[in-house]
Amino acid sequence: MLHSDRVFGLVVILVALAYIASALQIQTSFMSDPVGSKTFPMLVGAVAAICGGTMVFRPGEDAHWPALRTLLSLVLSVIVMVVYAYSLKPLGFLIPTAVTAAILSYQISPRPVFAILTGVGLSVGLFLLFKYALDLGLVPFPKMSAG
Repeated sequence: MLHSDRVFGLVVILVALAYIASALQIQTSFMSDPVGSKTFPMLVGAVAAICGGTMVFRPGEDAHWPALRTLLSLVLSVIVMVVYAYSLKPLGFLIPTAVTAAILSYQISPRPVFAILTGVGLSVGLFLLFKYALDLGLVPFPKMSAG
């Protein structure tokens, strides 16, 4: 029936129109670039609306949805990533990254020891890369309050 592409296309069009409407609210100064802070977002919104229209009027074949187990695994992955994003500031970089990488690694290959080693290795490796090679201001562990 090709419903999923058409529904998604309509959602893309609505989001693009809202994006364009918000771009119209941007205040520009008298010394602005021709493709400046207002025109560029409107162009992006217009392209997104055209893409959404294409999905509505020329949908692809119906998607074959994955099994329930796979969908639940994807939902768990999204939840883990959201919790990870919120835990970085209070817990530092190393602990949340190790736990998140271990959980995601376990989902890919359910071997607990390998998943834990992968989580710890990725956490330390990424910290060294981001902190020293890219000079990002990461905090490795939670800040202890002098209390």
